[in-house]
Amino acid sequence: MFARLDSHLRGNDTTTTRKRRPLVGWSNHKFALRVRNNLTSGWRLGVQIAFTLASIIMGWQFYRFYQIAESTSAGALPTRPPGVEGYLPISGLMGAIDWIYQGTLNNIHPAATILFLTFVGISLLLRKAFCGWICPVGFISETLAKVGQLLFKRNFRPPSWLDIPLRSLKYLLLGFFVWAIFSMTPTALRAFIESPYNKVADVKMMMFFVKIGAVGGIVIGLLAALSVLISGFWCRYLCPYGALLGLFSWMSPVKVRRDPISCTDCGLCDKACPARLPVMSKLNITSVECLGCGDCVTTCPVPTALMIGTPERSLSAKRIALMILVFFLIGYGAARIGGVWKSDLPDDEYRYHIQNMNGEQYGHPGR
Repeated sequence: MFARLDSHLRGNDTTTTRKRRPLVGWSNHKFALRVRNNLTSGWRLGVQIAFTLASIIMGWQFYRFYQIAESTSAGALPTRPPGVEGYLPISGLMGAIDWIYQGTLNNIHPAATILFLTFVGISLLLRKAFCGWICPVGFISETLAKVGQLLFKRNFRPPSWLDIPLRSLKYLLLGFFVWAIFSMTPTALRAFIESPYNKVADVKMMMFFVKIGAVGGIVIGLLAALSVLISGFWCRYLCPYGALLGLFSWMSPVKVRRDPISCTDCGLCDKACPARLPVMSKLNITSVECLGCGDCVTTCPVPTALMIGTPERSLSAKRIALMILVFFLIGYGAARIGGVWKSDLPDDEYRYHIQNMNGEQYGHPGR
């Protein structure tokens, strides 16, 4: 049963089984391939670093906003960066559903909804490119995995009988959140969005890390240690956001596609795939686990054997990077022009909520 489920998650496209052929002329092209691979992978790394640095800058601005709001009684507050709401995906999902119900976007965390819909759009276009190209948590996870490779010369892989049930955890978490949201009436959903708790949800999220307790520190430390040992531990097993985007990415026309004639069956693509997909034995990778990162294509020693794109057009790493940035800027620009990017809460209301957010009314509704 687990084997059949694993095959479904990995993609059910036609497989081809042929005797593995040697890499003809591989030694003669090794240097050229290394240069090509470095240039290609550099585009993804550049996008990851750019979004990570933007998150760090926004985090610092948001912390300064919190400090002044918490310590003053009057006056204008520094600009609160709306982009921090990208770290409230549940609020973004709730805002999108509420938008459908009410016909208007809420003014509490509008950027959360805009960013959520933007990342869903990117997934529909370029598979889980959010996970493989944008997400700072994913970038940190990849970096920790590289630390593991330096320390242990490898990353460890749980056996299939354990890996498959673990992968189901993120879908169970996603199912719980979706069930909880859709079980709310439209009135209850809007009431939650406008509740004191939700108004400071971003601040509470930040303070969890700023004033992290012993239990939180142990959990974060354990996740980091497991990410060193097992590549992408959080993303692969526990992230409900990645699970949701993966379901949307299944509809993407962009896929990793293999030419069985050019393929030498060297297996390098399988080793390079961070999602551990059997690229070498598939014609098309349709799995919801595919990150759209292109690492398999970058690693392939035969330029015509693997490509990522549609049947009509191959997409280079440069083109994917530009498409991601353009799509992101379109979403951001449309929100700014439409006046639905920044929260409408006045400074004095933010100040009041921040200074009183430890009160009972700021507990999660329903507790």
